[in-house]
Amino acid sequence: MQIDTTRPYTHSIERLKAAGLRPTRQRLALARLLFEGCDRHVTAEQLHGEALGANVRVSLATVYNTLHQFTDAGLLREVVVEAGRSYFDTNTGTHHHFFFTDSGDLLDIASEDIGLERLPQAPTGTIIDSVDVIIRVRRG
Repeated sequence: MQIDTTRPYTHSIERLKAAGLRPTRQRLALARLLFEGCDRHVTAEQLHGEALGANVRVSLATVYNTLHQFTDAGLLREVVVEAGRSYFDTNTGTHHHFFFTDSGDLLDIASEDIGLERLPQAPTGTIIDSVDVIIRVRRG
C-alpha cells in the first residue's frame, strides 16, 4: 500500500500557479471544492453554500469573483443557460449540454454526438470562436 505524502493543498496550489493565479487561502479552498472529484456544474450560490458548509468563510461576491478569475484563467467554463443564470463547468474540453428546465441540472453531451451541417457566415471582421449547443429538456 502506497501512502500519499503530498500536502492536502498541493494539487490545488500547482493548478492555480500553472494558470497564473496566486494561491490565496480563499482561492485554494474554492479550488479544492471545485476540482476534487469528478467534473461538475455549479452556480456561484451552490459553491457558496458548499464553502459555508465546509467552514470556509467567504462572501458570495468573492465566490463570484473567484469563479470569473478561474474562468478567465481557463480552469472553468461558464455556461449561460438564460439571462442571469450561469453555471461554471469544471470540464473545459469541447462539449455541449442538456439543460433540464424543471430541475436546473446540466448534463454533458460529447461534441461528437452533435452534428452541425453548416453555420452562418460570421459578421464582417469576425471569426467564429466556438459553438455552444444547449438542448433544453424536461422530464416527461
